[in-house]
Amino acid sequence: MNAKSAISKEIFAPHDERMLGAVQVKRRTKKKIPFLATGGQGEYLTYICLSVMCFSVCSVTNKKPAQASITKVKQFEGSTSFVRRTQWMLEQLRQVNGIDPNRDSPEFDLLFENAFDQWVANTASEKCTFFQVLHHTCQRYLTDKKPEFINCQSKIMGGNSILHSAADSVTSAVQKASQALNERGERLGRAEEKTEELKNSAQQFAETAHKV
Repeated sequence: MNAKSAISKEIFAPHDERMLGAVQVKRRTKKKIPFLATGGQGEYLTYICLSVMCFSVCSVTNKKPAQASITKVKQFEGSTSFVRRTQWMLEQLRQVNGIDPNRDSPEFDLLFENAFDQWVANTASEKCTFFQVLHHTCQRYLTDKKPEFINCQSKIMGGNSILHSAADSVTSAVQKASQALNERGERLGRAEEKTEELKNSAQQFAETAHKV
């Protein structure tokens, strides 16, 4: 099981949360540690995770309201388990900065109501995938105060995202299957018509032969 699957199972599943995406990161700038802060737990890996929690069905709207959040998860050196750290509601996200819209770059910034972090993703493609999922989630679950996406490549914001591509692939497959079924139905219909014609011809021939 890879790290992201383990995080989903260990951190989010027990709380009825579904992890939508995650990106492994490091800080671009070192965080200042208070002088008295000693006895740390050593080196660790950091993941920024996007998840959604579904609640019970509302009796009025008959819909399941959902609550999306961004969570910082850490795995300390020598440990196989993961630890949930800071968590923000998606509504608290104010700005997503892709740093450079003209090239694949692993750097990005996240600005929340009460926090600002500068990150470097493990790879540029991992950051791109996370941004696509994050943008799609913001459009789906936020009605007001959507975060601003700046300095992001067009493939993150537009129709070339993996989400849209996947949806297009599914739609195309359904259309092809439907077309194949229709064509098969037409062929079966023509075969039935021809069978009926042959049956009528045989019956007429039998009647004629009987008269002779």
